[in-house]
Amino acid sequence: MFKKFAPKVFLALTPLFVPLFALADIGAVTNPPANVTALLNKISVVIINPIIYIMFTAGFVVFIWGLVQFVAHLDNEEARSTGGKHMLWGIIGMVIMVGVVGIVNIIQNTIAGIGG
Repeated sequence: MFKKFAPKVFLALTPLFVPLFALADIGAVTNPPANVTALLNKISVVIINPIIYIMFTAGFVVFIWGLVQFVAHLDNEEARSTGGKHMLWGIIGMVIMVGVVGIVNIIQNTIAGIGG
């Protein structure tokens, strides 16, 4: 079953990763970071931030999907309940991603303050 849907899933997810390749820093291989702070900043910009943006986008899509379900099925209590749950989980996911951004910023500022 997975073999049947794997190409479709791959094609559907490919546009999410195009910015990672388009903005890739080819010079990072020949010019290594000068210190730990520069290394962590590079890791944050190249790896962590895109993952956070993708997860935030997923939360937003879940929220919008729940909103569509909620509005489209106003006469069906079960579908409205499902839409409400999707909206709630979408909001929870977006709040978590905003919290992750805050935690990453605190860690970066702490390491920069230490003089790493």
